[in-house]
Amino acid sequence: MKTIIIGALVFLSAPALAQQSGLQDSQRPPALRDLCSDRPGLNTPACTVDADHLQIELGIASWTLDSQPDQREDMIEGSEILLRYGVTPTTEIRLGWTAYGHSRTRDRMSGEIEKTGGTGDVTLGLKQNFRHPDEAKTGLALALLPYVTLPTGRDDIGAGDWGAGLIVPASYKINDIVSLALSPEIDASVNESGSGRHLAFGTAMGLQVNVTDALQLTPEVQMVRDNDPDRHVTMTKAALSLAFQPTKAMQVDVQAVAGLNPATPDVALAFGISRKF
Repeated sequence: MKTIIIGALVFLSAPALAQQSGLQDSQRPPALRDLCSDRPGLNTPACTVDADHLQIELGIASWTLDSQPDQREDMIEGSEILLRYGVTPTTEIRLGWTAYGHSRTRDRMSGEIEKTGGTGDVTLGLKQNFRHPDEAKTGLALALLPYVTLPTGRDDIGAGDWGAGLIVPASYKINDIVSLALSPEIDASVNESGSGRHLAFGTAMGLQVNVTDALQLTPEVQMVRDNDPDRHVTMTKAALSLAFQPTKAMQVDVQAVAGLNPATPDVALAFGISRKF
């Protein structure tokens, strides 16, 4: 809980950028792009962070319920941190980490309860944008995002082995109100046993609606085929998220996700905050 409170205070108390009114226009730094966060949503945006700027995206808390005939699992995660740094106007490096996760599993037959808690895995990635890195213009925005996951987490919180994947974020801005988004993905996912990898692939798609200049509403769906050696499943889910940007460099968000078939967790809720420096 202390980690969550400290993380939130960092965002809310960060000083504003100083303005240098005495500089000539030619000496002024480039205007800061509007904040474009990976949070919330099932899709990954094609935008990248401005060069020489850091963006911190903090998942303050999330809860996932997976109810199966033989057991019920509740997963709570806090302080899911994603750091994004712009190394060029179209390239960013990324580091993600779940600071804490807690799993509670209840066996429906015996009533036995198993609890596990600890840190999660670390994810490293690089996003390269090829068109419209700020997604401000109408038309197509496109990027590539390769990533690797390192097995730093505890059992049941982390995957247990290294994994890797490639996401191709794409969006099409129709006008200042409506945009379409698509995120096809292919992964070397860690086996459920915690050792070795298998093929997983799928895509998310959605519609982003700018209700106002500061409020975005995003309905989405996602389908993933997971060819784990123990069981091959297709997971489908739908999500609805709201993102509010009180300033150009800050966003707060909330998301609700519903599983659409038995292979997918029943429901998930999450909220968080993003800030660009």
